[in-house]
Amino acid sequence: MIYKGFASIYDQLMKDAPYEEWASFIGIAIERYHPEATSVLDLGCGTGEIAVRLAKQQLSVTGVDLSEDMLTVAQAKAIDNNVNILFVEQDMRELSGFQEPFDVVTICCDSLNYLQTRVDVEQTFKQVYDHTNSDSLFIFDVHSVYKIHEIFANSTFAEQDEEISYIWSSYLGEEENSIEHDLTFFVKDDEVYQRFDELHVQRTFQINEYKEMLEAASFKVVHICADFSLEQEPTATSERIFFIARK
Repeated sequence: MIYKGFASIYDQLMKDAPYEEWASFIGIAIERYHPEATSVLDLGCGTGEIAVRLAKQQLSVTGVDLSEDMLTVAQAKAIDNNVNILFVEQDMRELSGFQEPFDVVTICCDSLNYLQTRVDVEQTFKQVYDHTNSDSLFIFDVHSVYKIHEIFANSTFAEQDEEISYIWSSYLGEEENSIEHDLTFFVKDDEVYQRFDELHVQRTFQINEYKEMLEAASFKVVHICADFSLEQEPTATSERIFFIARK
């Protein structure tokens, strides 16, 4: 998914996203499993909300995203927050040009779910492995299968506000455990409302499938948990699954 005009309103739409919980989770995971880590590669960094928070934890952060527009917003945000972050426009499946390997790689906010095939996920895992140090951590989160089928499927979400309104309908996709989000936004521009239409397709896999793909990429899975807590084991109704793997 490449965001274009949508990037300009993304932060308004995501104003209630629990970015602090993501940054806190990553910080706690690093402290527990790799306390000497200093460098982080944040893949699918979007507008930099988590990258900025990690930089404020005194980590050296590099952010990667496929969208130039999202990175433009992220760069401005880093400047406003007085943190130094390198932002790079690349596909997480095809990383290149980094001079040094990283101590930690993160993929947050279910960004990994935008990869449509198992081959794409496997390729990304291999890229992460090739760009990390020995003992480095790989931390990512994904939608659970439960969330795809029981929360998203055949659901419509809507919000009406004076400045921005949206209608968000979700349908099961053609691939197993995939979902299509059909989004329409109306954004006020002076006295006129601009309309944005987006189709976002996501796909997830079973927990054991992610473990298999990580192990195939030579990672060791060190922890699997749910819903922003290292102490919460995944259950049948967990909505977000977190993986921590070590090279």
